[in-house]
Amino acid sequence: MGRAALFDVDGTLTDTNYLHVVAWWEALRQAGHHVPMHSVHRAIGLPGEDLLDHLLGRDRDTAQDDRLSAGHDTLYATCFDRLPALASAADLLRTLAGSGWRVVLVTSAKERELSALRRAIDADDAIAETSTSDDVGEGKPAPEPVRQALRLARVPPERAVFVGDTVWDMKAATRAGVTAVGLLCGGIPRADLEEAGAAAVYRDPADLLARLGDSPFAAASATPGRVS
Repeated sequence: MGRAALFDVDGTLTDTNYLHVVAWWEALRQAGHHVPMHSVHRAIGLPGEDLLDHLLGRDRDTAQDDRLSAGHDTLYATCFDRLPALASAADLLRTLAGSGWRVVLVTSAKERELSALRRAIDADDAIAETSTSDDVGEGKPAPEPVRQALRLARVPPERAVFVGDTVWDMKAATRAGVTAVGLLCGGIPRADLEEAGAAAVYRDPADLLARLGDSPFAAASATPGRVS
């Protein structure tokens, strides 16, 4: 019987959500869009096109989309050599991998960005697979990224736990039938994560690691299942 520990990256394993906020805010500002930073923060975790839909509306002039995304990517890339991992993120992944969990990253990060994030986490020895936006037709909150991660891990939904920091993460996991665990380190309130489907909420990777024994990971370990 296999078990899969599925992890979002930005805001969950790395302290990068607010870097994305500033990069999107500045890219939008340079294009003449004045969007409050708190609104940008709430949209972080959505794929680029969906983020712009959320912030600017579906009736916007989409001719600017490529320029806006490129502006964000350029600004964010200036931080690639100093992206901060959250405390105990690597220890959490290694502890789970050492206990028989197949660790899969579930992210919308592009290849160069993902490489920088993995360098920051510094736990490649614990990461079995990575599901990116290139592998699916829809990003979170659609369930496809989580379902793709399940396929890579070759486990059924009841043998997996998904850890993320946004409402989009929680919705994607629950729609895929996977237990969702929320972390507060991405800046989203506990009540919002729980309303979106979180079965449990922890402060950050260090808090989850310290409480693994009574977390949804312990419950999933006891759930019967089979490798698909």
